[in-house]
Amino acid sequence: MRIIAGKFGSQPLAAPKGWKTRPTSDRLRETLFNVLSPRVQGAIFADLYAGTGAAGIEALSRGARRVYFAENAIPPLAALRGNLTKLGIGPEAQVEAAGTLPLLRRLTQEGVQLDIVFLDPPYSDRRAYEDTLQLLTDQPLLGPGGIVIAEHSSRLRPPLGVAGLQPYRTLRQGEAALTFFHGVPTEEPPPIFIG
Repeated sequence: MRIIAGKFGSQPLAAPKGWKTRPTSDRLRETLFNVLSPRVQGAIFADLYAGTGAAGIEALSRGARRVYFAENAIPPLAALRGNLTKLGIGPEAQVEAAGTLPLLRRLTQEGVQLDIVFLDPPYSDRRAYEDTLQLLTDQPLLGPGGIVIAEHSSRLRPPLGVAGLQPYRTLRQGEAALTFFHGVPTEEPPPIFIG
């Protein structure tokens, strides 16, 4: 596993041996960032259920301003912290060891708005998808034009949108797939009268 492009391009990333993490493959990450390319520079990015941090580190490598990582399993968390240290990544990365929902609640309290959210929970944990997507819409966490991307099994139905988030694109690659969501306006804009 390695960083695909940017200032850390080709740098290898550590993953815990024998642990049941399923890091996003290099090929799928390359596809993801080819799509995200125009949005990453200067973005505030969240890597939820981060594992080794490959997606968030890729975002930093390609110019994201800040990345919030959420991971609470000890072996991948240690690999994530080791990867950040090895690459000399400092305050532009923040790690939440309590996991995804505590991170999102803290960011809500701090008034942080996210430009890009990537979530990759265990494929079988439908509840993690539902709870995360719901919290992202219940709280003002997505900035204007913000998007959410969920990685999931290509053999299973993609996560459904919730009120406030609408799926608009799914890309499949082997056993994995990426579904993209954008925010749905909560109010109709006022009518424009001409004349």
